[in-house]
Amino acid sequence: MTGFVRAVTGDVDPAHLGHVDYHEHLFQASPLLPGDDLDDEDLSREEAAQLAASGFDAMVDATPLGLGRRPAAIRRIAEATGLTVVLTTGLHRREHYADGHPLLALDVDELTDAFTSDLLRGAAEPGGERDASVRAGVLKAGLGYWRLDAVTGRAIEAIGRAHAATGAPVMVHLEHGTAAFEALDALAAEGVAADRVALAHIDRNPDPGLHAELAARGAFLGYDGPARAREHPDSVVLACLLQAAASGAASRILLGGDVARRTRYAAYGGIPGLRYLGDRFVPRLRREGGEDLAHAVLRRNPAAWLTWR
Repeated sequence: MTGFVRAVTGDVDPAHLGHVDYHEHLFQASPLLPGDDLDDEDLSREEAAQLAASGFDAMVDATPLGLGRRPAAIRRIAEATGLTVVLTTGLHRREHYADGHPLLALDVDELTDAFTSDLLRGAAEPGGERDASVRAGVLKAGLGYWRLDAVTGRAIEAIGRAHAATGAPVMVHLEHGTAAFEALDALAAEGVAADRVALAHIDRNPDPGLHAELAARGAFLGYDGPARAREHPDSVVLACLLQAAASGAASRILLGGDVARRTRYAAYGGIPGLRYLGDRFVPRLRREGGEDLAHAVLRRNPAAWLTWR
């Protein structure tokens, strides 16, 4: 299984992905985000169409198991909008699951079976029927703030096994960009090389020196902080990206929005919507970083990361 990207509508030649938004959510429900569920197929389809209209051809839906993921609906949205959508399997950090959630009780063997089945046999939610027509294409684990707890440890061990069986790429949620090297070390111990891993939210810690070190290790750098002015203005995110690229990380940077809230999706009545990334941030990247860097960030790098090997 080499040389393809696994999307919800079938396997895709990496060269045909086009411009990729590496991190968004079409459906999501979490106790950490009360009142901000993404749960309406019509509205999520409209929002996805807006992402496509802003210049993106593909996206990764980064919602893992147990958080309102809807594989069949995501496939319908992909077919209706023309977007290539890559589905995610795996487990988020502990806080995203209510006490007693069945996923928290699964051991490593059970998690491995759930993840691998999602990748190879068709996607299913806990207790639900498996849809053989929709398969996941990315594995995901979530870390807390400077914390790699027992739940994450089991997930990472299971991801290592699923990765070994499939060659699927891996995404790691880093809370505020912390514990990046620790995440890479834990994955390496399970046989996952750094060059198969995307470190989501690394720009929440806008340290270009750190980013260059992580890129030298081989990891992909997930920049998904545009429009989060409460944490850092876009100028800080862009300056960090440009400096990291100039320090050797140009071939490792990915770009996404991770908007992930109904109150921030235009179709649900919020702002800024998924269009923000393509309409507002990408033009600045092109002006200040040049076309070759934009091509790398939007096309070459995500295609390299998403390709099953």
